[in-house]
Amino acid sequence: MLTVLRVHLPSDIPIVGCELTPYVLLRRPDKSVSTDDVNEFGPVDGHFLRYKWYRIQSDKKVAICSVHPSEQATLQCMGCVKAKIPVGKSYHCSSKCFSDAWQHHRVLHERAASAVNENGNEEEELFGRFNSTGSGGLAISQSNSSLSNGTTPLYPAAVAQRNGGETWFEVGYAKTYTPTADDIGHVLKFECVVVDAETKLPAGHVNTLLTSRVIPAPSPTPRRLISVSGVDVTGHLDLDGRLSSSGTFTVLSYNILADAYATNELYSYCPSWALSWPYRRQNLLREIVGYRADIVCLQEVQSDHFDEFFLPELDKHGYQALFKKKTAEVFSGNGNTIDGCATFFRRDRFSHVKKYEVEFNKAAQSLIDALVPNAQRRSALNRLVKDNVALIVVLEAKFSNQGVDNPGKRQLVCVANTHVNIHQDLKDVKIWQVHTLLKGLEKIAASADIPMLVCGDFNSVPGSAPHALLALGKVDPMHPELAVDPLGILRPANKLLHQLPLVSAYSSFARIGAGLGFEQQRRRMDPNTNEPLFTNCTRDFIGTLDYIFYSADSLTVESLLELLDEDSLRKDTALPSPEWSSDHIALLAEFRCKPRTRRG
Repeated sequence: MLTVLRVHLPSDIPIVGCELTPYVLLRRPDKSVSTDDVNEFGPVDGHFLRYKWYRIQSDKKVAICSVHPSEQATLQCMGCVKAKIPVGKSYHCSSKCFSDAWQHHRVLHERAASAVNENGNEEEELFGRFNSTGSGGLAISQSNSSLSNGTTPLYPAAVAQRNGGETWFEVGYAKTYTPTADDIGHVLKFECVVVDAETKLPAGHVNTLLTSRVIPAPSPTPRRLISVSGVDVTGHLDLDGRLSSSGTFTVLSYNILADAYATNELYSYCPSWALSWPYRRQNLLREIVGYRADIVCLQEVQSDHFDEFFLPELDKHGYQALFKKKTAEVFSGNGNTIDGCATFFRRDRFSHVKKYEVEFNKAAQSLIDALVPNAQRRSALNRLVKDNVALIVVLEAKFSNQGVDNPGKRQLVCVANTHVNIHQDLKDVKIWQVHTLLKGLEKIAASADIPMLVCGDFNSVPGSAPHALLALGKVDPMHPELAVDPLGILRPANKLLHQLPLVSAYSSFARIGAGLGFEQQRRRMDPNTNEPLFTNCTRDFIGTLDYIFYSADSLTVESLLELLDEDSLRKDTALPSPEWSSDHIALLAEFRCKPRTRRG
């Protein structure tokens, strides 16, 4: 018969909204070992597995530390209570925790009047109910009926067991369970037992495991949109929360850190539960959806995560999607974990016109065939052929084209989304990939004469040769990075140029002095490069690698998503962290189309 050999959870710290999937190892009647589920509708040798989840509620109420959510709180900041800051953010596990966090905590007090936590009212209600002394905390919430934790999503409070000073409520009958707000502060219990399919009675030992206390999902203070045009856009939101300024649209670029790269070895400073994909995907989705961008360019999206998560989830929010995964020819391993670039756009704002896919390995092979002698081709291929790609999408706007020279003309926008090679010892490859992309965009611009947006992770810091090529249209022949060119693909240096009038969107913070919060943003910019001080922040590296470039002859920047300051991130050592689930930060710009002067 079936035998359960082992049961465990990848992470024993459950988070609200993040699905728990136990690992259940079985021995089948034929002595084979498997993790495949055996349910009531497909019994094996007359037996199947039955699962139950319980919430263990102690008669003693517990508050959770806002800084260390796996710890119980021992003190509360009364300043937060008076300022009506969500009560969950007022708890700390020790006086040292409170004093260490004060530099960042006081920002909540300072911003309480002008910035409300995105889920503030809801969070205050949940924590308030949880910390009340009445019996309300024992009620099953009706607000999470969309979460299906078994064949019946909700369970009556009568289904409970008393054990000393504890009450066990049955909350799920499926193998997986998604904690709800009612679970905050409580331990969950998972039961798994082999059941006789005919009698429906247990036929073996009941396997159980207990989790740590359920913690709320950390909620960072929302990043504001800062005007750089002198127009206060923060007050012009429609009922859906999106900017309703006529003729403008927003573009988001974000390297979300593929799960395949999010290892404990690389990011040992990030708690394992916060580094797990079930947690990160929900946190990333919440962040991305919260920006409500019209166009979303994501990098490091695994192909399986695109198909199984981002595509269906963002479809619910009105987005259409296009995806280009890295080329598999230079990848060995599980094909599902190959990452790529995903571009989403709101169906009510844009329609899809055309798509171009750039595979740098194919361009590299053609170049090597033309330039490199046969004897050197193997080493040349090893150096130049990489799996990086770019996804170029031409979209047509559905909104009013205010400011366009011909209001009756179709308003097209070309959006390039790319992830350039990461290896720092292959600077010639980086330059060549960026140059190849720009020459392709030049051809599109010449044929259609449409606004250009070039977004992505270029793995190139400001002042590097790829950045110079993008921002200045050329590279100084004496640039030190051009000295590394073993294949001769960068010679002559005067060929490294393009005619696209590209400008970095975030350089507007350095060039334009209007708008709320501008001075604070100026301090987060590098005055020497007019770029952010960083878009990537790990324990071992901090710097800018991500950009949104736009064609300045056809678009103007209206506003930018505020940058983060390093001090606020260093409280968690670096990125990723429980609050921010990638090692990069998201960039977002609002653009307006302007009258065109056709390029000759």
